[in-house]
Amino acid sequence: MAPSDWSLDPDGFVTAAGLVVLYAAGIRAFPAPRWRIACFAGGVVVVFFTRVTPLATIANHYLLSAHLLQNIAIAEWAPALLVLGIPPALGAVLARAPGARVATQPPVALGIWLGTYIVWHLPWVYDAALEHQRSLLHLEHLCYLGAGIVLWWPVFQDAPQRLSSGAKALYLAAAFFFASPLGLLLSLLGRPIYTFYEQAPRLWGIDALRDQRIAGVTMTVEEAILFFVLVAYYLVRFSREEEAIDLRNLREVSPSKPLRPEP
Repeated sequence: MAPSDWSLDPDGFVTAAGLVVLYAAGIRAFPAPRWRIACFAGGVVVVFFTRVTPLATIANHYLLSAHLLQNIAIAEWAPALLVLGIPPALGAVLARAPGARVATQPPVALGIWLGTYIVWHLPWVYDAALEHQRSLLHLEHLCYLGAGIVLWWPVFQDAPQRLSSGAKALYLAAAFFFASPLGLLLSLLGRPIYTFYEQAPRLWGIDALRDQRIAGVTMTVEEAILFFVLVAYYLVRFSREEEAIDLRNLREVSPSKPLRPEP
């Protein structure tokens, strides 16, 4: 396939259509504001774009850096938008599904996400998925999407447990701390580790080792920006919430007394 060809992967169409149908059914019973609908639609667009456009063709046949960008979008960007798009009432219902309470506990959710990233980036697993694109690669993408949804659930949904802003900041900082070594490793290794991309046709004069280093730097920088921005946001919220609590406590301890008129 030429790099400019659209993938037209039926899996992309099926996944996007399935998300739309399920969401439409959900918000009929639990209406969502427009901004949440826009977020969910954005997540569907990311899923569709990464699986159908030339990005998918380049990722599946030419460049590791394109594939890693595709994985980041499916495992981080799309799930974040999808979870943000779920109204709290619908989220509370979904949180009662079997296993949801355990899977969305922050340590478990983080472990699922990290484990998914690590397993699918093992060289023999990564190469096998690319060699069997009609089966294993589709499974890889579904695993990334599911693990990403689990990762973001404790951040953007209050059920089955509500995290404070401080806890969310700590959780997101841990996600970056444990995920960043993968990108750093890819950027620092002195040889390519994925046989599939060593043997792939070269594109734009980028050799396999440079492609791998670009992939690692891209992953590290993207995660640094995404997680640091969110950590900063929740730290600011935590600070404001603590100030509000302190002010309320102060008012309860020292209520204002009415002034007596001067004689």
